[in-house]
Amino acid sequence: MPLRPLPSPAAVAPRRLRKAALVTVCVAALTALTPSAAGARPSAPDDRALQQEIDEFAGAPGGPPGIIAVLRDGRGTRVLRAGTADLRTGRPPRAHDHMRIASVAKAFSGAVALTLVNSKDLALDDTLRERLPRLPRAWGSVTLRQLLNHTSGLPDYTQAPAFRETVTADPRHHFDSRRLLDYVADEPLDFKPGSRYRYSNSDNIAVALMAEAVTGTTYERLLDELVYRKLGLRDTSLPQGYRLPKPYLHGYDVSVPDAPEDISEVLGASGVWASGGIVSTPSDLNRFVRGYAGGELYGRKVVREQRRWVKGASEPAGPGRNSAGLALFRYTTRCGVVLGHTGNFPGYTQLAAATPDGRRSLTFSVTAQINKELAPAQLERLRAVQEDFVCALLRKGR
Repeated sequence: MPLRPLPSPAAVAPRRLRKAALVTVCVAALTALTPSAAGARPSAPDDRALQQEIDEFAGAPGGPPGIIAVLRDGRGTRVLRAGTADLRTGRPPRAHDHMRIASVAKAFSGAVALTLVNSKDLALDDTLRERLPRLPRAWGSVTLRQLLNHTSGLPDYTQAPAFRETVTADPRHHFDSRRLLDYVADEPLDFKPGSRYRYSNSDNIAVALMAEAVTGTTYERLLDELVYRKLGLRDTSLPQGYRLPKPYLHGYDVSVPDAPEDISEVLGASGVWASGGIVSTPSDLNRFVRGYAGGELYGRKVVREQRRWVKGASEPAGPGRNSAGLALFRYTTRCGVVLGHTGNFPGYTQLAAATPDGRRSLTFSVTAQINKELAPAQLERLRAVQEDFVCALLRKGR
C-alpha cells in the first residue's frame, strides 16, 4: 500500500504525540475491545431512512469514514453503505472486504468452547486449577462458565503497565499469545468468582488455552475445524501480525480538526489473540452470527446454558438493554430481541447480531473506533442508529 504524504515539520510533533496518545487509549480500549437517543423514533424505519441515517452519521464532523451494514432475512440480503472503504481511492465499502472484528472474536472463542462442551471434552464447571494448573493458584476456582460470562474476576492483562508500555513503545510488537496472562500472573482475582460482572480480555485468552489443553490442538486449528468449516466461513482468520488481507476496509483515527489517519495496520494482532484478533468480512461475519446465535454448532442443552443471562453489557454497549450470556449478549430493543456481540479496535467498531432462531441477522461495521472512553456522545448516536437497523431487521412482513 502506498505511503501517505509526510506531514509538514510543524505537524510532526503533534501527530507523534497524538499517535502515542492514541495507542495508549487504544490499549485501554482493547478492554472494550446508555440508552438510545431520546425522542420518538419510528418503530421500523425503511431502507431509505436507514440510508439517510448512516449518510448523516458518516458525514458529521468527526464521523467515521466508512459504514457498511449487511441485513439478512427471509427475503434475502440487503447491503447499505456510506462513505468510503479507502479515503485514498474513494472506493465504497464492500461485503467481502476484510476488517478487524475486534471483540466479536470473543464469540468465536465461545463457539469453540461450547462446541467442546457439547462433545463433553469440556464442562462448564471445569476450573482453571483442573485444566490450566500452570496459572496462578489464586485463580484456580474460576470456571469455564465464569470466563465465558465475564464473572471470573480475572485481572485484565491489557490494563497491566508492562503490557501497555510494550504496545506503546512498539505497536507491532510480536507477543507470545499463549503467555499474555503472564502480565497479570502476580495479581489476585479482582473479586470472588461468580459474584459480579466485569468485562475482561483475560477471560477469553483463558478460554482458548483451556480448549487447547483438553484437545492438544492449537486454537487456530480448532477455529478452522469447529467454526469456519461448519459455518462455511471462507474469509475469516486469526493472524499474528499487523497486515490485513486485501481488499480491506481501512480503519481510521478520526481526531478533529486533523485529517483522518489510516491506522488499519498500526497494531499487531498477537497481543489480543482469542480476545480480539480475528479478521473477517461483513459477509462472513453475518454468516457466523446467524449460525452462532441460532445455536447451529451445538445442542439445545448447551444453547440453554449459553442463554442464562446476567446483568452486564458488551464493550462497547450494544443497542437497547444489554444482558450477558456465555460469550453472547442479549440486546433488548424497542422492537424486539437480538443476540450477538460488539467490539472495537483502533480503526474499527463492530456489531454482529441475529434473532435467537438465526433466521435474521445483521452486521454493522464502522471504520473508526467509537466507545465510551473516546467518544461517549458518538457512541450514544451509534447505538440509536444500530437500534433502528435492528428494528428494520425485525420488521413484520419480511
